[in-house]
Amino acid sequence: MTTKATDPATTWPMVRAHQVHKRFGHVEVLKGIDLEVHSGEVVVLLGPSGSGKSTFLRCVNNLERIDSGSVHVEGELIGFRRAGSRVHHLRPREATRQRRDIGMVFQHFNLFPHQTVLGNVMEAPVGVLGMPKAKARETALRLLEQVGLAEKADAYPRQLSGGQQQRVAIARALAMRPKLMLFDEPTSALDPELVGEVLATMRDLARGGLTMLVVTHEIGFAREVADRVVFMDGGRIVESGTPEEVLDNPANPRTRAFLSRFL
Repeated sequence: MTTKATDPATTWPMVRAHQVHKRFGHVEVLKGIDLEVHSGEVVVLLGPSGSGKSTFLRCVNNLERIDSGSVHVEGELIGFRRAGSRVHHLRPREATRQRRDIGMVFQHFNLFPHQTVLGNVMEAPVGVLGMPKAKARETALRLLEQVGLAEKADAYPRQLSGGQQQRVAIARALAMRPKLMLFDEPTSALDPELVGEVLATMRDLARGGLTMLVVTHEIGFAREVADRVVFMDGGRIVESGTPEEVLDNPANPRTRAFLSRFL
């Protein structure tokens, strides 16, 4: 287990998960996940509730500590540090530093209700990165323009629709200039008529070359945007391939049964 690729000739994928196991008490939620995500790739995780998709995302971001195996992001071991021949869990400050490079958008928006939209997007660059306020403001306004909400900069979250709040959450994550974005069912808490605007923003990010790992039940989005679709069930990866392979001609009976509810 290494904390960073030492051979400059080594080409590391953006994400490399090897035999990741995770338990909650006596329940084994992840049972040996092996997955690679390459730079600029969009990988969509599908599967029934309880299959371990969201837990796996949280392990990639070290919001959950894995019990065994390893996760590397761009060659850096996530959640651990090496001291001589031994490997230890990261200290909280070190773990926070790692998370700065990995953006995450959750089901619920978690915006600061007492701050404007602009303030929400500026908060982390100023407070965590130490970015000057003028630069953070310029960046935040550009990102709000990117997600189609420049005119809402001075509004408060309570004045926005759910779809608008989720787009602010995306802008807030992008403000940290992440090299990897994780999306955990970003449209599941939205009314159906608001889903499209969030998916449109994610499509634009994918076209811009951002590396994305997305948990979603939006089959149309997976078909249109994903480079690969990964189907999980029971804490394992059951099937993986292009959208055409997994969605149109799944090889595994469990995948076929799941997709029959949507297609």
